[in-house]
Amino acid sequence: MKNAAGNWERASIAGVTEAAASVKQIPADYRVSITNAPGKDAYPISSFTWLLIPVHSTDPAKGKVIKDMLSWIINSGENEVTALSYAPLPKAVADRC
Repeated sequence: MKNAAGNWERASIAGVTEAAASVKQIPADYRVSITNAPGKDAYPISSFTWLLIPVHSTDPAKGKVIKDMLSWIINSGENEVTALSYAPLPKAVADRC
């Protein structure tokens, strides 16, 4: 695919990570697109994975499980993503979570 910088890029973990790293400011509601992001090696068809999670759970036990899962994703699971063919979050994005 031809990216915004005019370079032809194959899909790669590094290319998706570079696209994500192009985000300079993340809005409070996290709505940001990295599709066709600037960057010499950014893969143009990149996106974050979104989760819609209720602020208040009607079942406290389920709410705790969701909170624990999200904490694991950001704090521990992030170390495993590359082995699973996912792109790791750039530090600036992960710090925001």
